[in-house]
Amino acid sequence: MNADIIKRIVRAIADGSQSDLERLARKVAEAERKQGHARLADQLQEILDKPRPKKSSTQAITDSERGLKELPLSRRHGELLATVIPRESLEHHMVLPPEVEDRFARTEREYAARERLGAYGLRNRKTILLYGPPGCGKSLGAKRLGWNTGLPLLKVRFDALISSYFGESAANLRAVFEAARERPCVLLLDECDFIARSRSTSKDIGEASRIVNSLLQLMEEFDAPGLLVATTNVESSLDNALFRRFDEVFQVPLPGPKEIEKLLRLTLSSVHVAELVNWEALVRQLSGASAAMAVKAAQDAAKAAVLSGEKIVSESLLRNAISELRHGNGNDGQG
Repeated sequence: MNADIIKRIVRAIADGSQSDLERLARKVAEAERKQGHARLADQLQEILDKPRPKKSSTQAITDSERGLKELPLSRRHGELLATVIPRESLEHHMVLPPEVEDRFARTEREYAARERLGAYGLRNRKTILLYGPPGCGKSLGAKRLGWNTGLPLLKVRFDALISSYFGESAANLRAVFEAARERPCVLLLDECDFIARSRSTSKDIGEASRIVNSLLQLMEEFDAPGLLVATTNVESSLDNALFRRFDEVFQVPLPGPKEIEKLLRLTLSSVHVAELVNWEALVRQLSGASAAMAVKAAQDAAKAAVLSGEKIVSESLLRNAISELRHGNGNDGQG
């Protein structure tokens, strides 16, 4: 058993985290099997597979909260380098073209079957880069992966991570990756071009180059129990070497006509909608809009209906809401 696993087992015991202990015990069994100790590995597996009393919901919450307390801090000012969004607080409903939905679903299936894949020497997709225009749902995609894998979301705070002091930004970044190794999570590098811009185009040769080099090394060695998701609006500005570090790179596109209509109908599913609504005309009015704009237009129309006392969302309310957003009076929302 290597020293890293021993340290993590001791830390899990000190934290009282039963879920971490079980995960690490399975790693020990896998390691013994790889070393040719099949009988011992079978015995360990048999022990782990025995039915155990189910923990109460109170105990489960305690374990989860305990695991999220040890968040990484910046070296100089002691600021939090990341914020945690628990799984139960994650937005996760997405309307996507079938081919994009399949890419998300494949990552989720592989995570669920990671131990089965490992038995065949295969590794599930762990690092994902999502790119696309603002408001298309990249950040929402990271949240959806957290929800469907049962993992909390650990979102990196670049404002706290970046430092003007020599080498400090890279050290902060390493602390974040270490935190992701210690606790299963979806590590989100939202708008990662902030730290991953091409070294050939950056004017700040020193610190910018160091943090990109550090990111490349950390991703090369990434073996955390969860997932890493990076998002960007401008994939062309990312360092070319970074793309090779991702297991999965795909675009989250703007919604097409079918997706826009479904977004409108889903958003309005909890309120009364007038029977005679020309959905095709509304979709045309939203042509080229982001998913966030379509959702916001439906929400604004629903609020207007409630506040007017009519409690029925009419086509005119939807048209007005879309028109206001088109003229720049609304926020295009989730990236």
